[in-house]
Amino acid sequence: MKIFNTLTRKKEDFVPLFPDEIRMYVCGPTVYNYIHIGNARPFCVFDVLRRYLEYCGQRVRFVQNFTDIDDKIMKRAGEEGVPFQAVSEKYIAEYWTDVQGLNVRPATVHPKATETIDEILAIVQRLVASGYAYEASGDVYFSTKTFAEYGKLSHQPLDDLELGARIMVGEVKRDPMDFALWKAAKPGEPTWDSPWGKGRPGWHIECSAMARKFLGEQIDLHCGGQDLIFPHHENEIAQSECCNGVQFSKYWMHNGYINVDNVKMSKSLGNFFTVREVAERFGYEPIRYLLIASHYRSPINYSAAGLEQAKASLQRLYTCRNNLDFALQNALAEELTDDDKLFALLDCRRDQFLKGMEDDLNTADALAAVFDLVRDCNVHVVEAGASRAVCRHAAALFDELTGILGLVYQRTQEAPADPAIAALVAERGQARKEKNWARADEIRAELKALGVTVEDTPQGAKIIRNT
Repeated sequence: MKIFNTLTRKKEDFVPLFPDEIRMYVCGPTVYNYIHIGNARPFCVFDVLRRYLEYCGQRVRFVQNFTDIDDKIMKRAGEEGVPFQAVSEKYIAEYWTDVQGLNVRPATVHPKATETIDEILAIVQRLVASGYAYEASGDVYFSTKTFAEYGKLSHQPLDDLELGARIMVGEVKRDPMDFALWKAAKPGEPTWDSPWGKGRPGWHIECSAMARKFLGEQIDLHCGGQDLIFPHHENEIAQSECCNGVQFSKYWMHNGYINVDNVKMSKSLGNFFTVREVAERFGYEPIRYLLIASHYRSPINYSAAGLEQAKASLQRLYTCRNNLDFALQNALAEELTDDDKLFALLDCRRDQFLKGMEDDLNTADALAAVFDLVRDCNVHVVEAGASRAVCRHAAALFDELTGILGLVYQRTQEAPADPAIAALVAERGQARKEKNWARADEIRAELKALGVTVEDTPQGAKIIRNT
């Protein structure tokens, strides 16, 4: 598989560092509110990547954190008059509601910043002892000038980065580009003991600590949104590599922005939408479809029209899968003489799908292969009346490919037809055999009044409930 490595700015063969497992880290949410669709894009995209790697036979150790101590969390706690833990635990629970709705699988480990304080302190102490960090009035800062490769992920020299840097009120760092590893206690804030007095961790250090604790000093793959390249991921590299003395992550993958009406989604602009509010209107699966339908590095435009189109595309997938079930149940023969040709035709779609996924997780091309499979199934399996063997193969292949993408996950078994409806359908079938077209049309009208349409197929009459 080839992936575009942000670190080198080119597509590279993905070669894991370790023979037994792939070690993968994806930045998780800061839990002070419901996740928005910008948060959801990396969750869905890199869930597909993980599914694909496991489909290919790889064992993936996948870590995604919860930032459960942060200025935004404490601000929300102050506004609501509750402990900060009440805010973080509430929105961790809400996170699970949304990602389960999006069919995002849980990580191997979901560590929290507040549960990783010992590991954070150990890294900060090592960085101070080795001269990469310094204490100032209870704060501890990383000195960016001590790391010669600072800027290698964002591909900007330190001098250029410094142009936009400034020292905030209350900060006592030596250089505008230095960043906080540990923050001294402020009145009313939660604190932990440290060699520099009571305080709490900075934001960037927690991911380095969690990756080191649960994945080791080196990892294969670090993923997240494009907005995290600088400063968050740049700072992770600096502090991790200065602490551990080895390359932190071999590969870096970043998904593109989400635009709203062609303007980048931003809380400051007020043009962002939570997954919850969008799901209440459109459902969860259309959101997932929209977020993975384009190549992950491309920007995508959020709109109601786009979600309606996603719903229509999903309906095509569900209809095809239900038709395959019907064809299988009503197939007239176990095998037919042209089965080998049909097997080969269908399997070409797997090859097409895999070609897209192998090319830097090109889910757009992979989805195109799925819809080509849908067309083949409709024409050569459902409409033509294929054997049971072909129907089984087509259904299994459909499930295989849509399962990698995490789609078509809300199928339910069709309830048996009402006996009265089944009797009318049988009577209509007999009328058609006797060429009593008038009676057949009368029964079709009766069924329509009962909310049912009958579709005549090579496998027999198919009952479709009108919605």
